[in-house]
Amino acid sequence: MRLSLRRRRSLLPYLFLGPGLLWLVIFFAIPLVNQAGVSLMTGNPEQGYTLQWHFATYTHAVSDYGTQFGRSVLFAGAATILDLVIAFPLAYFIAYKAGRWKNLMLLLIVLPFFTSYVLRTVSWQLILNDNGWVVHRFRDLGLVGANGRLLATTPAVVAGITYNFLPFMALPLYVSLEKIDRRLIEAATDLYASRATAFRRVTLPLALPGIFAGSLLTFIPACGDFINAALLGTTWGAASRAAGSTSSPRATWATTSRSPSSASSEASAPRTIAWSSATSTRITRRPPAGP
Repeated sequence: MRLSLRRRRSLLPYLFLGPGLLWLVIFFAIPLVNQAGVSLMTGNPEQGYTLQWHFATYTHAVSDYGTQFGRSVLFAGAATILDLVIAFPLAYFIAYKAGRWKNLMLLLIVLPFFTSYVLRTVSWQLILNDNGWVVHRFRDLGLVGANGRLLATTPAVVAGITYNFLPFMALPLYVSLEKIDRRLIEAATDLYASRATAFRRVTLPLALPGIFAGSLLTFIPACGDFINAALLGTTWGAASRAAGSTSSPRATWATTSRSPSSASSEASAPRTIAWSSATSTRITRRPPAGP
């Protein structure tokens, strides 16, 4: 049976959507369903686990790991806000003021990605070392005590996450700002709006898609980041190298990743983030309020 031209055109978007949708089903939906099934099992590592539809595992996971959940969201939220504060002026300058240096500055933003994520984080260990220049200057300013330190602290972890995920915020912001029609800003100033008012009423609302995309690209992976917490938030890195240890927090996680409690944590986190993302999308799609 030969399809009409109109029918073929209507099916074309689904043809383009197929490979990406198949990829998500195989590598996201199926593993997520598998972890959801594991989370409802009962048993132990010696005798194995059986599916008993044990929904109480989720309440146990929240009670056992609630502190870790909260800390992950708190650190990711703080890093997202800091990235937005740093990246917005940077993206604004590149989009409107950089001129012929625009491509070079964009290259400098993505240049850290040519280095391993772990190596970039380890470099922060050297920067925040107890005998490093930064700690000495903080001590001179009285921000850190005589025997104080920056490593193995909350600010160190947040600083590492902020640094590592800054390009994920800066690039969407640049794209969003670059697409703004400059004539709209000129029209606002012609109507006697100050530059601050034009920015607040024209530039900022039109940049919301970039803010939303950059916040998601930063917040979601930052919630699951463990490299910064392991290398900058604990003394494990230096101590394990000195002792010749080969174990790590990641290795410890690997030994328990098939337990129902761990599976419930892994299965609930993507659903929570997906729900918050959908809610944020509905909010940003609402028409702006009138003057």
